Amino acid sequence: MSGENWLNLLNGQTWLKEVQATNKYTEKYGLTLSEKDTELLLSEKNATLKAERRIEFGQSILPQIIYAFCDSSFISQSNYVETLIRLQSIFYLYKNEMQDEITDDELIQFMREQFETVCYGDLDYLEGTCLDIFAQAVRAGYRGYQKTQGHGEFEKFDIVQRWDKELYLETLRELCWR
Repeated sequence: MSGENWLNLLNGQTWLKEVQATNKYTEKYGLTLSEKDTELLLSEKNATLKAERRIEFGQSILPQIIYAFCDSSFISQSNYVETLIRLQSIFYLYKNEMQDEITDDELIQFMREQFETVCYGDLDYLEGTCLDIFAQAVRAGYRGYQKTQGHGEFEKFDIVQRWDKELYLETLRELCWR
C-alpha cells in the first residue's frame, strides 16, 4: 500500500470515529448515524472537497455541524443524513464564496440561525438566498459579523420584507372593531 493510500485510510478511519462519537449526544434528539451513514457522509465530504478544491486538515467540520444543528425542529431521523450532506456541502461552498474571510464558527452560527429563523429548515433558501446575500457583503468588505460572531447578521442585508406579528395584531384589532 502506498503512503498516500495509507494516509487516506487512516484519515478516513479517524473521521468515521469522530462522526460516530456524535451519536452519544444526538440520540437525545432522536438522531443517530449508522456506520453505513457515516461512510456515505465521508464519501460525500470527499466529493465536495474535491469539487470545491478544498483540503481539510485536522478535525472534520461535520461534528461541529452536527452539534450545531442536531436540536433543530426541522431535522428528523428521516432527513438527518441528507440534511447533513447538504449542510456540509453548503458550508464548503460558502467558505470559498466568502474567500475564507469568515471563521468556521461564524459561518456555522450564521447558517444555523438562518436555518431556524428565516429559512424554516429550507436548505435551498439558506444556500441560494441567505448565504448568497451575506457572501456578497463579506466579499465587498463587510466585517461586522466579527463583533457578533455571526449572530443577528442577516437582518442587515435581508431584502425580503418579513411578516410582523405586532403589525398583524394591530391591523386585526382595527378590522375587528370597525
